[in-house]
Amino acid sequence: MNRDTDVEIIARPVVYDGYGRVEEVHLRHRRHDGGWSRRIDREMIERGHVAAVMPYDPTLDAVVMVNQFRIGAWGGGEPDPWLLEAVAGIVEPGETFEAVARREAMEEAGCTLRDLLPICRYYASPGVLTERLHVYCGITDASGVGGIHGLDHEGEDIEALVTPLDEALAGIEGGRIMDAKAIVALQWIAARRDSLRRRFGPGGEDGISGTTKR
Repeated sequence: MNRDTDVEIIARPVVYDGYGRVEEVHLRHRRHDGGWSRRIDREMIERGHVAAVMPYDPTLDAVVMVNQFRIGAWGGGEPDPWLLEAVAGIVEPGETFEAVARREAMEEAGCTLRDLLPICRYYASPGVLTERLHVYCGITDASGVGGIHGLDHEGEDIEALVTPLDEALAGIEGGRIMDAKAIVALQWIAARRDSLRRRFGPGGEDGISGTTKR
């Protein structure tokens, strides 16, 4: 189906424009049987697209995760709304997803990425959000990484944590890690762990020398 010929917009007023932009969209769309749907009324939230990255140190076999307060987890009733996540940031006009991944790794975790490996792209919640995430694995030297990071003017208070990959994977199974982009990235890294370590670990063709990449 085609977004231009198979979707009819009846009205699209903006009802809120702040941290996110909310539009009230009234539309009809082409049905699978070739006919047209009845009028559908939906709220659509726009807040930009996102670059997310899971820094991975193949020598330490560890990832760099960030821990921060999340209003959605708080509003959802989580007893601990400080979530363990992948590094991520909103892509501004004129920026590339790769550049944002590198910038956010430094801003949120004090971590420089050497190689950036694309994992996937997906919609966070396509029933209401326009937000699309591009997820990467970032090869890094995590020695010396840690501490509190973030930008004061954005209200960020972010703790960077170097976490053994097995411990992070156990966090998924145990329910400690609930961030979708982190789960996607961790499972991708786990499935390719041996090849990543052979390629980027000591002695590998693209191995990290052991100097701190910060």
